[in-house]
Amino acid sequence: MRVKRAVNGVKKRRKILKLAKGYRATKSKLYRVARQQVMKSGQYAYVGRKLKKRDMRSLWITRINAACRTNGITYSTFVNGLKKANINLNRKVLADMAVTDKEAFTKLVNQIKEAK
Repeated sequence: MRVKRAVNGVKKRRKILKLAKGYRATKSKLYRVARQQVMKSGQYAYVGRKLKKRDMRSLWITRINAACRTNGITYSTFVNGLKKANINLNRKVLADMAVTDKEAFTKLVNQIKEAK
């Protein structure tokens, strides 16, 4: 008995077109074009997940640097002071502290200045 592939073929095409929903022009309507765009979009998403980590770290460093400079110290000396004072806080926490709790960040900077 032969295998009829119509049902599975339709499911496969429907799945791709569902993933391509929201794309412009024929990329969301025609199966062949939609399939190519879904594959390319998956590649962009994969790379984007890696770039996001890099971008967030850069943002944290920028925020910490700005807060340090308002307290009269540079980012590099601040990070060096953290290591010497054996304070283990990551950049994400430090950036959040710099934005939300300025008094605590100022105390931390003063503690580092004294340790120097």
